Amino acid sequence: MVVVIFGVSGAGKTTIGELLAQELHWKFYDADDFHPQVNIDKMERGEPLTDEDRQPWLQSLREAITRSLAANENAVLACSALKRKYRELLRVNADVKFVFLHGSRARIADQLKQRRGHFIDPALLDSQFADLEEPGPSENVLTVGLGDGPRELVEKIKTSLREQSG
Repeated sequence: MVVVIFGVSGAGKTTIGELLAQELHWKFYDADDFHPQVNIDKMERGEPLTDEDRQPWLQSLREAITRSLAANENAVLACSALKRKYRELLRVNADVKFVFLHGSRARIADQLKQRRGHFIDPALLDSQFADLEEPGPSENVLTVGLGDGPRELVEKIKTSLREQSG
C-alpha cells in the first residue's frame, strides 16, 4: 500500500507523513525530493508552478509509486497533489490511498511562519489555495482536519487505514 498525504504547502504533509511511516515501519518519500531543479528555482523566486511545470514531477512520482507497489513495499508519500487530475495520475490502483490535510488559510499561514529551511516562498500560499481542488466524495479520500497535534492526526489516519483494510 502507498498512502499519499496531501494538501497545500505548510499543512504538515512531511511531519505527518514521516511520523506515520515511522510508526508503521514503512518507507517515507517526500515529493519535494522529486522536483527538477528548474521547479525548485522557480518556487524559490516566488513563482507558482504551472501544470506543465508539474508534469515531469508527477510522472516521476507515479513511477516511484508503481515501483513501491511492484516490490510489495509499503510507503507513505508526502505530496501537494492539489488538483484532482494529479491525484488521478498518482492513483496507480486501489492500493494507493489518499489523506487530505485540511486547514484554513490562516492556520496554514501560521504553520508556514514556523518553518525553516524550505524552498517554497510563503507568498506562494495564495497560489496553492487557488490551485487546490478539495476532494469530493467520489475520490474516496480520508480528510483530516488540522487542529490536533501530529501524533493525534497520525492515530486518526492509522485507525482509518485499519478500518479500510479490515
